[in-house]
Amino acid sequence: MRDFLEITKALSDVNRVRILMALNKRELCVCQITELLELAPSTVSKHMSILDHARLVESRKDGRWVYYRLVSEEVKPLVAGVIEWMIENLGDDKILLQDDHRLKDILDKGCLENRNSMKKMI
Repeated sequence: MRDFLEITKALSDVNRVRILMALNKRELCVCQITELLELAPSTVSKHMSILDHARLVESRKDGRWVYYRLVSEEVKPLVAGVIEWMIENLGDDKILLQDDHRLKDILDKGCLENRNSMKKMI
């Protein structure tokens, strides 16, 4: 029951649902999630902590950057079911469609932290 309650708590916020949908089929850096949601890094960090606590996401650190992805289906099949359910029910949601379009632009530009580092070098 603990897993169920943690997952439902994590899904009770629109920004966390947006994060999960953005992570579907891709890994994102925290800076990319921050840029997508247009939230303060501390707010995104809190959301990621809740998603991590619910075991919906996993992270890896690469230098100064932290990347998140959905937990693998082999580790947690329930997550695959949750994401599938969200896609089926929210696939035509206006906010999520806008997010998908914006995310393509964000990914094309590369990580915000990397862009800022490059500007400092020039």
